[in-house]
Amino acid sequence: MIDLLNLVTILLMAAVTYFTRVGGYVLLRNRTLSARATAVMEAAPGCVLISVIAPAFVADRPADLLGLAVTVLCATRLSMLPTVLLGIASTGAARYLLG
Repeated sequence: MIDLLNLVTILLMAAVTYFTRVGGYVLLRNRTLSARATAVMEAAPGCVLISVIAPAFVADRPADLLGLAVTVLCATRLSMLPTVLLGIASTGAARYLLG
């Protein structure tokens, strides 16, 4: 049974995340971005992903380091979504197998 406070917190976090993502499209819908601004906007998701996985660089758990290595290898060959999915799956499998 989920606590009401936890449920409200999850819903508010989902709403803030959604409006943050939609807000960019609404604010920039009638503007023409320069090539440089377009490049920055395209690089932003990768930067966010790096900030999420950066603590794994200093992890002392072999499973996390193995998952990080798989993710980096996938990032050199695949697009963002398969890289994220394979990174999560490989880290989960490594944690299950290595502890």
